[in-house]
This record gives sequence, structure tokens and C-alpha cells, in this order.
Amino acid sequence: MAIHVEGLVAIVIFYLLILFVGIWAAWKNKNSGTETGTDRSESIMVGGRDIGLFVGGFTMTATWVGGGYINGTAEYVYLPGYGLAWAQAPFGYALSLVVGGLFFAKPMRSRGYVTMLDPFQQLYGKRMGGLLFIPALMGEIFWSAAILSALGATLSVIVDININMSVVISALIAIFYTLVGGLYSVAYTDVVQLFCIFLGLWISVPFALSNPAVSDIGVTAVKEVFQTPWLGQINAGDTWMWMDNFCLLMLGGIPWQVYFQRVLSASSATYAQVLSFLAAFGCLVMAVPSVLIGAIGASTDWNQTTYGPIPPMEKDESDMILPIVLQHLCPAYISFFGLGAVSAAVMSSADSSILSASSMFARNIYQLAFRQSASDREIVWVMRITIFVFGALATAMALLTGTVYGLWYLSSDLVYVIIFPQLLSVLFVKGTNTYGSVAGYVFGLLLRIGGGEPYLRLPPFIYYPGWYKEAKVHHLTKEVEYIIVQKFPFKTVSMLASFLSNVAFSYLAKYLFESGTLSPKYDFLDAVLSKHSKEIMDKTTLVNNDNIILSEMAPVKPRLSTSLAGTFTNKEALSDDGDTSPDSNNEHD
Repeated sequence: MAIHVEGLVAIVIFYLLILFVGIWAAWKNKNSGTETGTDRSESIMVGGRDIGLFVGGFTMTATWVGGGYINGTAEYVYLPGYGLAWAQAPFGYALSLVVGGLFFAKPMRSRGYVTMLDPFQQLYGKRMGGLLFIPALMGEIFWSAAILSALGATLSVIVDININMSVVISALIAIFYTLVGGLYSVAYTDVVQLFCIFLGLWISVPFALSNPAVSDIGVTAVKEVFQTPWLGQINAGDTWMWMDNFCLLMLGGIPWQVYFQRVLSASSATYAQVLSFLAAFGCLVMAVPSVLIGAIGASTDWNQTTYGPIPPMEKDESDMILPIVLQHLCPAYISFFGLGAVSAAVMSSADSSILSASSMFARNIYQLAFRQSASDREIVWVMRITIFVFGALATAMALLTGTVYGLWYLSSDLVYVIIFPQLLSVLFVKGTNTYGSVAGYVFGLLLRIGGGEPYLRLPPFIYYPGWYKEAKVHHLTKEVEYIIVQKFPFKTVSMLASFLSNVAFSYLAKYLFESGTLSPKYDFLDAVLSKHSKEIMDKTTLVNNDNIILSEMAPVKPRLSTSLAGTFTNKEALSDDGDTSPDSNNEHD
């Protein structure tokens, strides 16, 4: 197998630059937060809460602008029958950041939470926090695996090196600087990576556009030349499906720890909002070269290129249209520069997800559910171990599983269907409790899984209105596969059902216990009646009032770790047996 030396050198230089910036950021900020008494573990998770606008804007944009984002946008613009009309990620994720900034960033940041799961454990208890950790973890791990898998395919297209080796090396570099510097390393490397993506893709576009094999993209946008116009259209019968997918991106893009990690690291609640709006603009700007590359792919006479007469779509290589355009329509030295950009995109998302997953595990599962007395040093080591474990898990899945994209689609659906309605309830609906939370979780899960998942060959057991069977022909093998297509917006309906059942069952449980219809002994989750004990203040007050300090309401036990990283706790959130006193609460900055 031929190895392109120039391409290899370009990638090595780029990776060394990223590694250097990651280590430099860790060294520069090694004492950050210690002057103010912030624990080291919290400093790794939320960067001492002093991330400024410049670095913060870049790192929040890089959260979504990953390998999947730039490759996927180009793929959908290129695909006949889809086109720009179906390339929903740029607008969907940009709006998700706007909605997150308008409604979610301020309450989360002003209450001083450390991870996205904190309000769930505070209001619904540690068991429910553990249940909600599952879809959140799956989302982060499968997302990392999907983009590492995309990286392997991309590198092998242009540089002609072993896919496994390229994925492992990329993952090791991302894991190493995340281990060393936590959020600081991730944030500073994001600045470099985003700059490289922008520069790399924009340098490639003019060369690809001026290639003689490429027709005028203004003409192919509306007229059929080599394939259907790349602007695409939404047929009347597909409107509900389009809206369902758009809501999934817009609202399902909010309840991710990678997003809230940036929100919670901002120096103030207002800064957190501004960062969200900056990142929304950044997402749209970064999508432009991808859209153009997809349009170029749709406007190319492949017979005149080194790729060959058969278009990528007929070789089932539509998902790699971006690296194919870079390789076959640009000069070699330009395509290697573009390749560095794609590698950058992947690493900027993979490191964020791995850090997010380990933050949630170390804080919400290990510290708050099992080891409330854990020292700060212990939490830091748990984080380091889980960064390595989750990173290795994502890498293994990228190499070994052919259905990694299917797993990610399903897990991102579960984040939308399960975690988003729970986040709405916990932040904005007064009076929800653990019984409602469990009901919402179960309803959402059943309705979403019931709709099936074609990518995983998971057959549906709920056939929603408007379903039909579609024959899918694999171009290379000529195999025919029959899949069930659900045109009904069942993901959004599942999300709404989850939200409504959470509210309804919460109020039903509240009424049944408080009216005396059910005996207090049946309140086995301590979710309703325990609120009125002398030692535990009303949990909704605890969440919605920033001025009440729990130490005024109950005796305080000293802890080994006295920072904010261990202080939001209340009796029910951390104890099943109910015989420990709550810690002091510090919910405002």
C-alpha cells in the first residue's frame, strides 16, 4: 500500500501542534482556581469558571463543528433527492445554541452547578440521576466513536494509511492532552482546531471550484446536469419527518454535557448566554465551506477526474464526498491541508465528549452516589482513569463496530426523548418529583424504541400512522434490504409524551400521598412526603430560590471536600436511608 509522504508529514506536524497546545494550556493553568479555594477536580471539569469570551466562543463552536458535522453537511448537500433542504445540521444546531442560550444557560450557570446531571440528582435523587446518566453517557461515547470512525475513513481516502492505526493515534493524542489539562487543554486546542478547519476548507474550495470537471454550481443548484439539483426540495409527504428531524437537532442539541460543560465554565451567567449566541453564529459560518464542497461534488463530471467514471453515490461512498473532493479535485498539497482540517474537526469533538462523560461519572455517580466523603485527589484520579477508559471504549467501538453511526443516531434520539423533557421539568416546572421522572423516562424510552431504528436493523413494534416498507438496494453488492420508514414525527411525539407523563404522574403522586389516599409507607422513593420533614426543605424551593442556604435549615456535617463541587447536596439526593444531614448549600456564585 502506497503511503503519501507529504500527507503523512502534514498530519504529523498538525498533531504535534495540537499536542503542544494541549500541554501548554495544562501547564499555563495548572494552578487556576486554587487561589479561590476551588478543588482541582472542579477545575478539570469547569476550568475554574474563568473561561473568557474568545476561548469560550471557539470551544463552544467546536463542540458541534466536528467531523460528523462537516462531513455530514457535505454528504447531504451532495446526495440526490436530499440536497441543501435536508442538510439540517447547520441551522438545527445553531438554533439549538440560541435556544440553549436564551432559556437554559442562565438558570444552570447562576445556580453554580458543575455538571448537567446536578439538578436531576438534587431534585429527583441519586437513583434517578444514575438512570439519566445512561443515555447521556451513551450519547457521548457513541458520538466520539462515530467521529473517530469518520476520521479513519477520511485519512485512508487521502493518505492511504491503515485506518486502525490512524484512529488509535488520533484518539491517544486527544486522550493524552485531556488527561493532562482537563477543560483548559480541550478549550485551547479547540481554538487551534477551529482555526485549522476554517483555513483548511476555505483554501480547498477555490481550487475545487476552478477544476475543469466541475460545472457552475449556480446552474446545478436549480437544473439537473449530472444529478438532481443540489438545493433539493421537501416533498409534501415528507414535511412531518423533516420537522421531526429538525426539532431533534434544535431541542435535542441542548441537553448534552459537552454544551453545559462550556456554559458552566463561563465566568458569569451572562457570559454563558453570550457564548451560546457566538457559537450559534460560528456553527453557521463553519458550515459554508462544507455546503460548497457538497455542491461541488454534485456538479462534477467524475469521468474527467482521477476518481473514475462511477460517481461516489453509486459506490456507496457518499458519506466521504468531502475527502473525495479534496483528493480528486484539488492539488495534492491543498488536499493534505484540507485533511488536517478534517482531523482537527474530529479531535475537537472527541476530546470534549470524553471529558464530559468522565466528568459526569466522577461527580454524579462516583462522588455523589457512592463516595460522598471522597477527597478531591481521589475524584481527580477517578476522572483520569475514566477519561482513559471512555476514550479506549470509543476507540474500540470505532474500530470494531460497523453500526457505530446507527448507535449514535439512536442514543442522540434518547437524549432528545428522555433527557430534554426531564431538563424542562427540573428547571421550569414546579412540583415534579421522582415518580413523574421515572414515568416520563419509561414512556419516552418505549415510544422511541418502539419506532425501530433502520441503521441498527432494529425492527419497530409500534407502527405509527403513515409507515411504509422501502426497498434499499446496495449499489456494490446489489443486495436488496427492506426497511420500515416511519413518516410520522414519532420522536417529537415521544418527547412530548415523556414530558407530559412526568408532570401528570408527579402531580398524581403528590395528590395521592398528601390527601392520605396512599399511606406514607408506600412513598418508597421519599419523593413526596419527605419534603415536609423538619430536616429537609422543600426541594422545589431549593431549586428555584437562589437565596436560601440549606445550612440555615439543618445541621451541617463537615466534609473532606468543601468546594462547590460537593455542595449542592440535599438529604434525599444523596442518601437512601435518610439518616445523614444535608451539607451546606451554595447555589449562587
